[in-house]
Amino acid sequence: MAYKERGLYFDQFNIGDEFIGKSRTVTETDVVSFAGLSGDYNPLHTDEEFAKKTPFGGRIAHGMLILALFSGSLGMLGILEGTALAFMGLSWRFIDAVKFGDTITCSMKVREKKAPKENRGIVIFDAKVKNQRGEVVQEGDLTVLVARKK
Repeated sequence: MAYKERGLYFDQFNIGDEFIGKSRTVTETDVVSFAGLSGDYNPLHTDEEFAKKTPFGGRIAHGMLILALFSGSLGMLGILEGTALAFMGLSWRFIDAVKFGDTITCSMKVREKKAPKENRGIVIFDAKVKNQRGEVVQEGDLTVLVARKK
């Protein structure tokens, strides 16, 4: 969906609206930085010799790093900037690994709108992270409390 303004209000979201973030290549620097920030130094992410012996054949990105990149990618679109009142919940599935050098693209599609009140309503999004081959590597749903335009 094309849009120009930032911070869409509850009434501006329509069932089926889809928002796609800018693609991003996941690097070794991303993984090392995330390990340092989170304290998660699991050798699957940080030790190439260990990771070579796993079914992945080498190091992979932290699943939570990809979820964080999802949040940032769609946050940069600005669709909830200044209009999101609360992040209410998340159900998330980690389907496949993201390797160093993979390029991910994140998307959200409006699945449901409910409980509109005078000044707010709930929007539920179906969310996906796909790799450069179009394979879904993570997916889930997000529930956000969104302001209504006064």
